[in-house]
Amino acid sequence: MKDILVRGSSADGSVRLFTTITTGLVNDAQKIHHTYPVATAALGRTLSAAAMIGASLKNETDTTTLQFNGDGPLGSITAVTDSLSRVRGCVANPYVHLPLSEKGKLDVGRAVGKGTLSVMRDLGMKEPYIGRVPIFSGEIAEDLTYYFAASEQIPTAVSLGVLVDTDNSVLASGGIFLQLMPGADDSTAELLEKSLAALPPVTKMISGGMSAEDIFFAASNGVDMLMENKTVTPRYECPCSKERMERAVISLGREEIRNIIDEDGHAELSCRFCDNKYDFSKEELEKMLENS
Repeated sequence: MKDILVRGSSADGSVRLFTTITTGLVNDAQKIHHTYPVATAALGRTLSAAAMIGASLKNETDTTTLQFNGDGPLGSITAVTDSLSRVRGCVANPYVHLPLSEKGKLDVGRAVGKGTLSVMRDLGMKEPYIGRVPIFSGEIAEDLTYYFAASEQIPTAVSLGVLVDTDNSVLASGGIFLQLMPGADDSTAELLEKSLAALPPVTKMISGGMSAEDIFFAASNGVDMLMENKTVTPRYECPCSKERMERAVISLGREEIRNIIDEDGHAELSCRFCDNKYDFSKEELEKMLENS
């Protein structure tokens, strides 16, 4: 089943809903970062959430960054998205292995630990908007639900899942992102709460053959919903290039570039999101010094 993201709203505009299948996307991330299962689950959930949040951005140049800075063994988890749900991300320690939780699940909460969740929205203003909340549980979806309620005052339900196979590949991945907008009444909230509570886990729905559209209407059962004709294919994509890396080298300053030339004779930079490597020769570094 190919990756897809669908979205829509209630007839009266009081409910906004996004559902997505991201199995291919998260598989790509796993292959790039060589993540062990618990890291795959944590990063995959964060990437899926970012893809759905990205679909709500209005302008092509808008971006949102999610970052979990926890004290668990995974360290920081970062995901960046744009309005086309092109995402990239990384985890500080991809090689974490932990025993399963008491429920027999990958123990993402323990792997993330306690700390801070930051959401940075770059909407083309002079300064990006940054919201921060304490990490509630480390389970990603629960923390994002808490963030939207506490920081943006938007009642939100987030459900995320990543099913990892014994060979570390991803069998199913996806999510649900539902928000109550101004004007939503208590009866609508109660209906949606019951619908969401009755749903199987996201990965069970996906592996059972349900499409993103099926999940959309199952999550909003009892509410008159309109699905937009704006499906998106979320994908893992990094915009890094040698030109961008050159700007990063120049930002180090003339003294540091001179030290690199004298000590190493060249510089190799690696992108933390896609692991692409860029080598700058002594001649290229000398030219950067001339032009800086």
